[in-house]
Amino acid sequence: MNIGQAAKAAGVSAKMIRHYERIGLLPEAGRSVAGYRLYGTQDIATLRFIRQSRELGFSLSRIGSLLGLRDNRGRKSCDVRRLAEEHLADIGRKLAELQAMQDALRTLVQACHGDDAPDCAILDGLQNPDALPRRS
Repeated sequence: MNIGQAAKAAGVSAKMIRHYERIGLLPEAGRSVAGYRLYGTQDIATLRFIRQSRELGFSLSRIGSLLGLRDNRGRKSCDVRRLAEEHLADIGRKLAELQAMQDALRTLVQACHGDDAPDCAILDGLQNPDALPRRS
């Protein structure tokens, strides 16, 4: 398959395929006589693996580790699980941060009268961050 066909089959862009090759997540593609990149079924499987991992929010670094584990038949599933658990913990921290942001913004929105007066509790709260609810 050429890069356009591979991109379509894997559900990623040709630009991302080149990027994944450049950073080493995908092996450098073979080339046709004319110099065009050529991809096989294993490349497509790897691209789909990367796409799914990205959809779950894994960093490119962790995806590299997951690919290494995938390709190592001597791996231990506990190593894969550890990576997934670390990522899950990161997601939990991010969710807590997002919840704190939502709570702070909700407080500001509720304090704003939203009328024709120029006074605005939202702008005041942004101007004076000490007045915002604390993030834990």
